[in-house]
Amino acid sequence: MTRLDAYGHLAADPVLARLIGEVGEPDPFAWFSPERFGPTNFSGMVLHIVSQQISTAVAFTFFDRIKAATGGFPTPEGILAMGAGALRACGLSGAKTTYLLDLARRQLDGLIDLEDMASQDDAEVVRTLTQVRGVGLWTAQNFLIAQLHRPDVLPAGDQGIRRAVERAWQLEGLPSIAEVQARALPWAPYRTYAAALLWRFFYGA
Repeated sequence: MTRLDAYGHLAADPVLARLIGEVGEPDPFAWFSPERFGPTNFSGMVLHIVSQQISTAVAFTFFDRIKAATGGFPTPEGILAMGAGALRACGLSGAKTTYLLDLARRQLDGLIDLEDMASQDDAEVVRTLTQVRGVGLWTAQNFLIAQLHRPDVLPAGDQGIRRAVERAWQLEGLPSIAEVQARALPWAPYRTYAAALLWRFFYGA
């Protein structure tokens, strides 16, 4: 599988072909620097949770505060050692503080193993991750893309994706999640690339 294969497949859709002509062929696995997520999947998941429902810039600020408090990229031990008060002092809400503590406890207790998911299929990864408090489908799908580099993941509930579809197909209103999923069926097995294309189209480079 190559990016050429992926975008060649997606170009069979005339609207996606037009978008490729307008914005190019973005690499879905290079949107965020690996140095930003850190060296472990656990650290990456911490950033995904921190990023929920806030801007990327604010999420990076909060994440950098956690790194400063723990002396490096977050580990389960470091998160638990911080405790709720120190996490809240980094700017996190009470809910996200609870989510990170639950994530750390599950990782340390062996209830999940974020570092050993390569052999699991996408559905199994989603089932495992969504057992963690505060981790829903959107967060799990972004983990699949950013940490596991899975090629066929479309976060159809993402507002940027839905608005990109609305704009690109000149729809009269915001499409439902089910409508986006149905439209995307022919894009398999490269829906991650379609997501990157739609994000680039909607948000710009």
